[in-house]
Amino acid sequence: MADAIPTEPLTTVLSMDDEPRTIHAPTSGADRAFRAVLRGGGIAVFVITGLIALFLVVRATGAYGKAGWSFFTTSVWLPSANRFGVAAILPDGILIALIALVIAVPVALTTALFISEYAPVVLRRPLIALVDLMAAIPSIVYALWGVFFLQPRIIGPVRWISDHLGFIPLFKVRGGENQALFISSPFIAGFVVSLMVIPIVTSICREVYSQAPAGEREAAYALGSSRWGMIRAVVLPYGRGGMIGAVMLGFGRAMGETIAVSLIISPAFYLTWHVFEHDGMSIPALIALRYQESTPEMLSALMAAGLVLFVITLIINALAGVIVTRSRSGLQTAD
Repeated sequence: MADAIPTEPLTTVLSMDDEPRTIHAPTSGADRAFRAVLRGGGIAVFVITGLIALFLVVRATGAYGKAGWSFFTTSVWLPSANRFGVAAILPDGILIALIALVIAVPVALTTALFISEYAPVVLRRPLIALVDLMAAIPSIVYALWGVFFLQPRIIGPVRWISDHLGFIPLFKVRGGENQALFISSPFIAGFVVSLMVIPIVTSICREVYSQAPAGEREAAYALGSSRWGMIRAVVLPYGRGGMIGAVMLGFGRAMGETIAVSLIISPAFYLTWHVFEHDGMSIPALIALRYQESTPEMLSALMAAGLVLFVITLIINALAGVIVTRSRSGLQTAD
């Protein structure tokens, strides 16, 4: 019996047994081809994005060399006189995007929640198709609808808000007795852009809501929770990261909208916080309106403004992608 006792220490035996083994999975030609296609697609995205950034940097170098840091502090836009900057048009574009988010986010979140948690199964698929159809409508259609249908009909409610809440600088319209001052405003542009943001936020939030753990849903019901109580305790905390990411993606979409803003807004190169008052500008609209008539110097200034917008939207979309990925990986679960 003494010979049966191992002579080596127990730790040595365990360490030998716990050594990881290398597993070699057989790969077929189809697997290698599929992997190559995926790898090529991922590399292509980085290459295309890098080429776009390189193109903008090369074309904007002349404008940055002339303007310097004043490009970010100058409000006027006179490239022929070497006086141009984004100090006015960049905040105006952000303001239009924020207006779009204020309108779109509540509608999108409640729509996604209804489709995911309340809509009957028979109605759920048509609603998803309707949201996808909204995303497929061209921007020019939204812009024309905003110019010819929305704008004449929204002046009345906007003027009422300005008359009763004009003590708030945001809603004040200077010379409000003139009805022409209420058209082509950042608010109308933001309202139209919000219709383009709603499908993006709705689709992402609906997908995040649907991935809430079924076990935690059932546990909430087992404890006597109502449907709304389960949503508050499980679905919303789990989808918090996805909702934030969806809002950031919607903000990037609103910042880059061109046609709707250029058709609705009345171009102006000064900073104003009166959202109901006409005049305003955004970087995409500026590029669309001034591209055809630009000299090489003016075109370089437009490329410089486009580079600023490219960097901002790239950062926003990258942060949103990280937040959405964390939410989908299950890290944002209910406490």
